[in-house]
Amino acid sequence: MLDSVNMTFDKFFTIYYPHFVRFAKSYVRDIGIAEDFTTEAFMAYWDNRANLAPDSNVEAYILTVIKNKCLNHLKQVERRSEILTDIGDCARWELDFRVNSLEACDPKEIFSAEIQKIVKNTMSKMPRRTLEIFLLSRHKNMPYKEIAEKFDITPKGVEFHISKALSLLRLNLKDYLSLWIAFFFMLNK
Repeated sequence: MLDSVNMTFDKFFTIYYPHFVRFAKSYVRDIGIAEDFTTEAFMAYWDNRANLAPDSNVEAYILTVIKNKCLNHLKQVERRSEILTDIGDCARWELDFRVNSLEACDPKEIFSAEIQKIVKNTMSKMPRRTLEIFLLSRHKNMPYKEIAEKFDITPKGVEFHISKALSLLRLNLKDYLSLWIAFFFMLNK
């Protein structure tokens, strides 16, 4: 305990506070945290002074509290650093994965497969006669007149079915219109 004859708590605080702050700061590297820990250590002493032996070493008591607060703080900093490293490792792995998958991605192949799937799906939903007329025109390059004769309809009727097929395809491929045009040019080669 502080000997009231030799030194008051105020005087003790005034003398030792800066030394204890420097001690704490040398470990935590932050003056604000060091000051908080030192103040808390003085408060812990003040709150527990009645429970301490009369011949207790006050400096050692306060320094022990500061040491423990610094240790707890540094362990938290270390845990936070480990967590951030783990998060960073996960983020790096995820970024590497995205980069690698993007490098391996062939947009022509993706769009082509996707467009073909949409075209196939759209064509499967077309009326049978419209589909047959469309395929003869686009895949077999048959003139409208021959198609009309084959189905016993007018060339205007052929034009109607082809228009209907193209409208359905245009509607379903609206997001891929420029690719769709290229796709049909390739089909006609």
